[in-house]
Amino acid sequence: MARRKNRETDSFTVSFLDVASCGFGAMIILLMITKSSTPTSLDIIEDTVPEGVVAELQEQLFEIRGETTILNRDLNAKHEQLSAMTERIARLRRDLEDTEGRYNTTKDLSDETTDEFGRLALAQQSLTEEMQRLLANTRAPENNAIGGVPVDSEYIIFVIDTSGSMFQNPSWDKMLGVIQDTLDVYPEVRGIQVMNDMGDYMFDSYRDEWIPDTPGRRNQIISTLRTWNPFSNSSPVEGVTRAISAFYEDDKRISIYVLGDDFQPGGSIRNVLQTIDRINVEDVNGDRLVRIHGIGFPVIFAGPRRFQQSVYRYSTLMREMTQRNGGTFVGLNDFQWFAGLDLDGNENIEGIGDEISEYSE
Repeated sequence: MARRKNRETDSFTVSFLDVASCGFGAMIILLMITKSSTPTSLDIIEDTVPEGVVAELQEQLFEIRGETTILNRDLNAKHEQLSAMTERIARLRRDLEDTEGRYNTTKDLSDETTDEFGRLALAQQSLTEEMQRLLANTRAPENNAIGGVPVDSEYIIFVIDTSGSMFQNPSWDKMLGVIQDTLDVYPEVRGIQVMNDMGDYMFDSYRDEWIPDTPGRRNQIISTLRTWNPFSNSSPVEGVTRAISAFYEDDKRISIYVLGDDFQPGGSIRNVLQTIDRINVEDVNGDRLVRIHGIGFPVIFAGPRRFQQSVYRYSTLMREMTQRNGGTFVGLNDFQWFAGLDLDGNENIEGIGDEISEYSE
């Protein structure tokens, strides 16, 4: 009886476990079905956002992608253009360097040519002993009293280089002597004027007016010149052009005397001559409005050779200017009056004779 009761209890337990297992399985299946039907975030967005907005955003996205493609293509094209421009700039720089090299070479050759012309001008200006002997036996014409310079004018203007190389050296005293000699050749003129190569008047009271020619005024000119030292750029173009513009008149015969020692390498000889030609024009007879004479002082030859190029340039400029304008250029080559002095007035006798003989023979 007891064994039968135990068998019934075991059967009940097994049945209960079967039922419980089935129940749990059913619950799991229900949970799985419920979980799989839960909407995703995208489904939620599609449910909450209107369909038209999503389509519009997608269209904007496509447009942005298209614009990005175009911009990338343009950017690549710009990169290619930049590379081409960089290569062109490099090529132009190489061409510029080549051009500058050719220019420097041409300039050096031009400077050498200018030096040669200057030497030739000084050599041509020099007189050999035989020529001096012949000239000593020849009577000069009355209107050629200073080295062949015509003195047939009624009015004279002195344009003087007042730079340091002239004023601060013995050449200034020599220049005063030349002006005195020139005035002596003109016993009487109708008017005198004095200005520097910048066109600055020595006497402001006679600006744009003639200084009356009297013995007292002549003495005053020489006396004032001893200490007159305005700024100068060692270029006669300003003084000559002002003299012509301010004083030329049809009924006056005028001579301009340019006195200086150098013309700096920075200036252009051709430009100076062209400027003078435009102002001092020719008349129907081929004569210029005024005569232009030049007197050169060799003071810079007492200094280092590297400064002497400006002397050759001045000689070349004044010889051409005076030839074009009915005048004469006299290049003084007598070094004795300042031999033994350098540009500072110190003793420097050695080497001076060699410089003199080289450019005087």
